[in-house]
Amino acid sequence: MRAFELTAPGEFAVREAPEPVAVPGEVVVAVERVGLCGTDVEFFTGAMAYLHEGHSSYPMRLGHEWSGRVTAVGDGVDADWIGRRVMGDTMLGCGTCRRCRRGHQHVCERRQEVGIRGGRDGALAERLAVPVSSLHALPDSVDAALGALVEPGANAMRAARAAAPRPGDRTLVLGPGTIGLLVAMFLRAAGAEVHLMGITDASLAFARELGFEHTWTEDAVPDLPFDAVVDASNAAHLPALALESVEPAGRLVYIGLAGEPSRFDTRTLVLKDVTAVGILSGSPGLAATIRAYADGLVDPRPLVATTVGLDEVGDVLAGKRPDRAGPGPKIHVDPRVDRADGGR
Repeated sequence: MRAFELTAPGEFAVREAPEPVAVPGEVVVAVERVGLCGTDVEFFTGAMAYLHEGHSSYPMRLGHEWSGRVTAVGDGVDADWIGRRVMGDTMLGCGTCRRCRRGHQHVCERRQEVGIRGGRDGALAERLAVPVSSLHALPDSVDAALGALVEPGANAMRAARAAAPRPGDRTLVLGPGTIGLLVAMFLRAAGAEVHLMGITDASLAFARELGFEHTWTEDAVPDLPFDAVVDASNAAHLPALALESVEPAGRLVYIGLAGEPSRFDTRTLVLKDVTAVGILSGSPGLAATIRAYADGLVDPRPLVATTVGLDEVGDVLAGKRPDRAGPGPKIHVDPRVDRADGGR
């Protein structure tokens, strides 16, 4: 099968690789769609912390936002899975430690992460092997593109829920990238008034196209009481701004990660009686996100700018945006598409 392999920072190839085999407890999936995200870019540049902490190493196969169809099952797996459309959890806990036993496998110290950590191959290939325990079936109303948006959507849904919005609450989202826009969609669906802060005119214009009329640059955010602030950026100074902006007794949610430590004054946190929450993974929210997509509560498909084949992945990770791409922040990959097909 064809697979994208990252061999070193900035070095990659699309190669013929052995097809995975369904070992006991696992399935093989024919991959239909994969989302590229900031984590993949960090591996491409070599900046990803896991590389320096020994959790990941080159060569590696990226791809943790995916959807596809089960084609084979290993021993101990119900054959009814064959032919079903699925997506899968990125986080694969050991299953035996205290955290896993308490239902927190997404923060298991010994976890693998599909396409990220522990040598577990990702979905940038025609086939993918994953544990059946990680699968979530997709209803017919959730197509391949939506299926590959479940993983980032679940992160965003957890962040929106952590903000605990009530109808009419005023919320501020820092960073109008894929996660920030998804958070904004879930906050809007909960009845909150949503404000978005970004840097570029293009990203803010796209947010307005999605119906978010309150968009601001950092120096133009109005002096309004924000009941919750979600930091979905990668800027080290914005966690402190989030704390400054939130109302006393409000809620802060941190889902973005900066490349260097962020600092804010915990005295302000205490004196404002603010609740602060960190979100690492969408794992606990995957099923609810699938339901939200299936019911039409949130439709993130406009975020996908275009779909490319494996041959274009390296260029995208290097920062080259396909000429045919629309204004959305997300690039999807269909491993079945060759460069000769021109993508979609």
